[in-house]
Amino acid sequence: MPDSSASEGRLLAPAAAAEALAVSVEDVIALIMEGRLRGVRVGSGRQWRISESSLAEYLDDLAEEARRIALWRQSNAASFPELWGKGPVRNPD
Repeated sequence: MPDSSASEGRLLAPAAAAEALAVSVEDVIALIMEGRLRGVRVGSGRQWRISESSLAEYLDDLAEEARRIALWRQSNAASFPELWGKGPVRNPD
């Protein structure tokens, strides 16, 4: 949901946020509408602006999600016989 907090730091145009995220401007607007980025409409043209802190939080969330997925895949790849001491060892050290 859009947020207009004054403590958000510098505000970026959707094009600048899109460039930083390597996505389209439409994707940035969609992220705002989904509530994954915080944005505010400013000016008479009601242009969207995205706070730098929101962009940083979004990138942190993506990194955390990638870390969790990697850990999940790693745990799924573990050989249960290895863990319990029975059966063949798939990945000897």
